[in-house]
Amino acid sequence: MHGRSQNSIKLLAGNSHIELCKQIADKLGIKIARVGAFQYTNQETAIAIGESVRDEDVYIIQTGCDSEKINDYVMELLLMINACKVASARRITAVIPNFPYARQDKKDKSRAPITAKLLANLLQIAGCNHIITMDLHASQIQGFFRIPVDNLYAEPIMLKYIKENFNKDDLIIVSPDAGGAKRVAGIADKLDVQFALIHKERARANEISRMVLVGDVSDKIAILIDDMADTCGTLCKAADILIENNAKQVICIITHGIFSGSAIEKINESKIDKVVCTNSLPISNHLKNCSKLEMLDISSTLAESIRRLHNGESISYLFYNNS
Repeated sequence: MHGRSQNSIKLLAGNSHIELCKQIADKLGIKIARVGAFQYTNQETAIAIGESVRDEDVYIIQTGCDSEKINDYVMELLLMINACKVASARRITAVIPNFPYARQDKKDKSRAPITAKLLANLLQIAGCNHIITMDLHASQIQGFFRIPVDNLYAEPIMLKYIKENFNKDDLIIVSPDAGGAKRVAGIADKLDVQFALIHKERARANEISRMVLVGDVSDKIAILIDDMADTCGTLCKAADILIENNAKQVICIITHGIFSGSAIEKINESKIDKVVCTNSLPISNHLKNCSKLEMLDISSTLAESIRRLHNGESISYLFYNNS
């Protein structure tokens, strides 16, 4: 595989995040392959690949986003993978920055499906040979696949942002729930700053009944770190508790900004000073509607992972370093 020219990378863009695909193509110095993904009048998805992919290294970029179209995008990805497989592509890699259905990763109640496992099976049956994703909600999802999965981390970009914008003596890193405590404590250790935790007791899914702060945030800039922000109820309630406990400022740093429903209005009205979020999902419209929102660009990390995978180099470098 060494020595194959950069031209033998075929980059295909799904409709979920064209902007990110263009940024990745620019960084790799290649053009996006011609692909038509459209829907018939009866809403069936159809795919037409407009150039040869025979014996090529194909990378299909599709992220899990847009609450109304998420299932359309999943179907589009499966059809693009299968179209490349039957067109004799050498290797097909799905680049899925935000893995859809990642929160349905276990049987948490009777008769519940393990949908993340089902999606893993669908991707493999369609003909996928490799997955690149980022900050999986549950890292054991990698074990649902019989093909290699590279789970990249937004952590190096987050650390760089924090170091460049804040004095570490003023900081405390906060996990908004017990589930993210290990990851957030690791970030606090790398920055050599204090760590706090908010324990939440849920009444029902997406509804929080009570939150308790563990740790002292007095006169500190509290940085809340989480892997995804969906309805933003947790973050807004967490910000209230931090301000009640005399935090100077509340900054949220998020990998996947889903921002469904009235999330942006909640942020605008909340005590959060700033929400910093990667572009793993398209957030351009949200940036216009929310002055508190700031974007971290992950396109260089994804482009570098594609380049390294194509050239047979180690990807683990990207787990600890900015590309």
